Amino acid sequence: MASEKNLNLKKEVVKEISDKISNSASVIVFTYQGLTVGEMAELRTKLKESNSEVKVYKNTLAKRAFEDAKIDNAEFWEGPNAILFGGDLLAPIKVISEFAKDRDNVQIRTGYADGSILSLEEINTYATLPSREGMLTMFAAGLMQNAKMFAIGVDLYAKKLEENN
Repeated sequence: MASEKNLNLKKEVVKEISDKISNSASVIVFTYQGLTVGEMAELRTKLKESNSEVKVYKNTLAKRAFEDAKIDNAEFWEGPNAILFGGDLLAPIKVISEFAKDRDNVQIRTGYADGSILSLEEINTYATLPSREGMLTMFAAGLMQNAKMFAIGVDLYAKKLEENN
């Protein structure tokens, strides 16, 4: 039978995981077995740039925290897993997807964002989207194109009026 002290420690860990889930824009569960300490440090460094972090918890405690958050992903808690807590929706997904491409022992299992569980296909779709800055640049370029075409049209109309006078 577990002691009161151990139960309280486990409850604290479950609460910590639950708090991280609720405060994260995206949460990704992935396998990490076989990664070296250097590779894990490299991943953590890349994730720190997007205000994200990777933590490894006991599966039973992580599963309980996800259940408390009403996230049903029980089938993914077999074997060693790490959890990525993202401060941003897209940036950490892009980082872990790129990191997993180069390593066979890193497999994204599931994710959670915007109140719903993400399938592997949805995670891969998010990974291919441009960053927020990239989308804003494309949007601005689209607006500039319209203004440019309007200016060309006005200029051509003005030249036509000059020719007719």
